[in-house]
This record gives sequence, C-alpha cells and structure tokens, in this order.
Amino acid sequence: MNITMLLPFIVLIGAMFLMTRSAKRKQQQAAAMRNELQPGSGVRTIGGMYATVKEVNEDTVLLDAGPGVELLFAKNAIGSVLSDDEYNRIVHGIEHDLKSDSDLVPDDASSLTETDDSADEAAAASDDKSVDLDKKDASEEPADDTPAEATSDEEPKKTDGDSEAK
Repeated sequence: MNITMLLPFIVLIGAMFLMTRSAKRKQQQAAAMRNELQPGSGVRTIGGMYATVKEVNEDTVLLDAGPGVELLFAKNAIGSVLSDDEYNRIVHGIEHDLKSDSDLVPDDASSLTETDDSADEAAAASDDKSVDLDKKDASEEPADDTPAEATSDEEPKKTDGDSEAK
C-alpha cells in the first residue's frame, strides 16, 4: 500500500477525533451548568421559556413561570442559566445600565445622513407634490384624441393577410 492512499483515511480519522472531542467538552459544560442550578436563578428552557428556579431535585427542576404557575422540567430541558441582569432585562424589561448617558444608537440611519435643514426641505418638497393613488373610472378620465381602434378594450380587427400598404 502506498502512503498517498492512506492519507485521506488518516485525515478523516483525525477530523472525527477533533469533532467528538469538542462535542464532549460542550456536553460536559452543559452538565456542569445544570448541576450548579440554585433556587432563585433565572433560566431559559430549550423551548425558549424564561422562568425562575424554585426547587432543584436529582433529575428534575421546579420552575416558577409566573404568579401561581409552577412547572416541572427535566434538568436536560434547561438551555441556559441567565445572570440576574440578563434575566431582569428579558423578563421584566428592566435595564441596568452601567454607563450613564452614553451615546445612543439611533433606530434608523436617517438621523445620521440628514441634517435639520435638508430634512425640512425634504418635508416641504413632499408636501408640495401629493400623489393621488385612488382608482378612477373611465368616465372620469379626460378624453384624449386617440382613435377608437387604438383603445385596449376592443379587439383588433382580423384580416385575411392582405395589407393595403403595398
């Protein structure tokens, strides 16, 4: 056997080894995270539900999803444990800013590209030219000088192939 024939198999086995190693590491991190669950911490389930841990058992977790709503989940169903700031921001909408009055990013780019003068001019120009988008009936349209043959409502006359312009 030649070494060139074995090279693809060696590369394939090496890639499989690296992939399984990283997958095992992720599984170990997830298991460690689930084992460190404590009552009172905020979690997100693999289904996307946010709740607070109320009680931790060996294989299950009792979650408090709201007033009077307690849910029993398997530990494997916990997707991530959230920090208190992140949980309050997502669930309660409470922003805990460490920066005070920092520069805010605008919702759209128009405030970055236009000055106040150009915005006023654009608004005035758009007010001058209003576009009428209503449909009009044929009776309301102005009559034009096109002959009756050119209208699109009538079908063109069929001829036998002889044209008068020879």
